[in-house]
Amino acid sequence: MKKRVLITGAAGFLGSHLCDRFLAEGFHVIGMDNLLTGNLENIEHLFPNPDFEFYHHDVSKFVHVPGELHYILHFASPASPIDYLKLPIQTLKVGAMGTHNLLGLAKAKKARILVASTSEVYGDPEVHPQPEEYWGHVNPIGPRGVYDEAKRYQEAITMAYHRVHGLETRIVRIFNTYGPRMRMDDGRVLPAFMSQALRGEDLTVFGDGSQTRSFCYVDDLIEGIFRLLMSDYPYPMNIGNPEEITIKEFAEEIIRLTGSRSKISYRPLPQDDPKQRRPDISKARKILGWEPKVSRSEGLRCTLEYFKAKLQPTQVS
Repeated sequence: MKKRVLITGAAGFLGSHLCDRFLAEGFHVIGMDNLLTGNLENIEHLFPNPDFEFYHHDVSKFVHVPGELHYILHFASPASPIDYLKLPIQTLKVGAMGTHNLLGLAKAKKARILVASTSEVYGDPEVHPQPEEYWGHVNPIGPRGVYDEAKRYQEAITMAYHRVHGLETRIVRIFNTYGPRMRMDDGRVLPAFMSQALRGEDLTVFGDGSQTRSFCYVDDLIEGIFRLLMSDYPYPMNIGNPEEITIKEFAEEIIRLTGSRSKISYRPLPQDDPKQRRPDISKARKILGWEPKVSRSEGLRCTLEYFKAKLQPTQVS
């Protein structure tokens, strides 16, 4: 009897890669997505697979899945600034009500649940790099607060279910991740830079470009998530790449990689934009034996091929 796993946000960037991984591991996968920011193109290759089924559903409403469930991975949420600034109430609802519904489902099914948290729980950090013990520096009523606080609440209610009901819980704090299936218009720095460079447009850098980010290739992240789910560690864990780069350096790297003649265009820094971001992955190394394997140069080459294909005009026969 195959183990059954529910993956919410299944048509999204990370959710679709998780569906691929769990099918490859021999699971029966139930994907769920309301397609608010997800795209069926990300999972259409899975529909012929008898071990994959898809539910078009909003997890902020009551969630029912018939039959046994062994694992739940909650990845449903707008995740890029352009999305959660446009969809603030839906972002709060999926982090609060959606998580509540899925924790209830996990309790009813006696399933282990992993929830997708984020490095944004650290806000604009005053501690660098950020270990899991750092409580964060977040503006709860700023424009980014709808995402930051939704994820902080998600962590709090998940731990409450763990402590009160003995639920098997896992919490992954995801740092900047990139790779194929990212939306070109999702507003995050990598798809923005790549699409601008490929179109020959100036790359938009906010502030002076001295703020830092750390980029993890999607295959490495999925491996870390899988190991965390299968571990017995119930508390939040950072999964990301500790190799740090300034946004200005990153823009220059993308221009070189694409061979573009684009220049850099500077714009004012958005409110509450983090100045630095770098995970402390000591726990992941020690507990999961995990660390990133894919170099940024290799990962960027793979991602560039995907974006080039997406930008090519449709061939008319």
